[in-house]
Amino acid sequence: QIEHAYARVGALEYEQVFQCRIGTAIVYEHDVEADRLVMKHSIDSLQEMLRGLFFIVDRNNEREWDLPNPSAFTDDEIIAVREWVRGGGALLLIADHMPMAGAAEKLAYEFGAIYANGFAADSTLNTGAMRFRRSERLLGRHPVTEGRNPAERIDSLTTFTGSAFRMIGPGIPIMTLGKSTLLMPVKDWVFGDTVPRMRADGMLQGAAIEFGRGRVVLLAEAAMLSAQLAGPQRNRMGMNNPIAAQNAQFALNVV
Repeated sequence: QIEHAYARVGALEYEQVFQCRIGTAIVYEHDVEADRLVMKHSIDSLQEMLRGLFFIVDRNNEREWDLPNPSAFTDDEIIAVREWVRGGGALLLIADHMPMAGAAEKLAYEFGAIYANGFAADSTLNTGAMRFRRSERLLGRHPVTEGRNPAERIDSLTTFTGSAFRMIGPGIPIMTLGKSTLLMPVKDWVFGDTVPRMRADGMLQGAAIEFGRGRVVLLAEAAMLSAQLAGPQRNRMGMNNPIAAQNAQFALNVV
């Protein structure tokens, strides 16, 4: 329960060149009345960011796009985040397609999930928009999809490629893939007939987890919570795409 006008939100941007390191930790505040996030300041210490925070948003900024994709977080940083959540913190972990899924794999494992470091595609191997509808039982029931009232109820979410994961611990599926495939290239976005692939039916692109006194939402796709104009045709990708009309409300429900 939020007792004050603002809930503190930290955005942990991870990046990796040749060594794993934390990039920038940005503190936001959630203006409850306006229902929006406002950036407050940046800090360099993960431990400093964790003090007094209500929520972490873990964002992608991966720079090494070919295999191998080691963890973007040190063991000490993973332990710090895990214990912070166990003590009552809330984590939104967003890991996109390769290489971001690989960079977040060790952190996600601490909360009972295994990311597949690849690209989610449909049954015809096309990457792109994927719909998760309540009516098709691909969208799970949880407070982040039910909302607090009918206006906040989510009936459909849309992702744009991303990766996928499996739960090996307790968790509630939010977005479950139907007939689909995971493409597992060695070089990012380089596909072909020889690229390894695996069936992804039933794997997840979203889940909610209770962990100790805290909570976690895992997502395997980042563009769904953005609003991009992609490529030379400036195609709408994310919350600005009409087929993703409820993605913005979902983001607010999570926070």
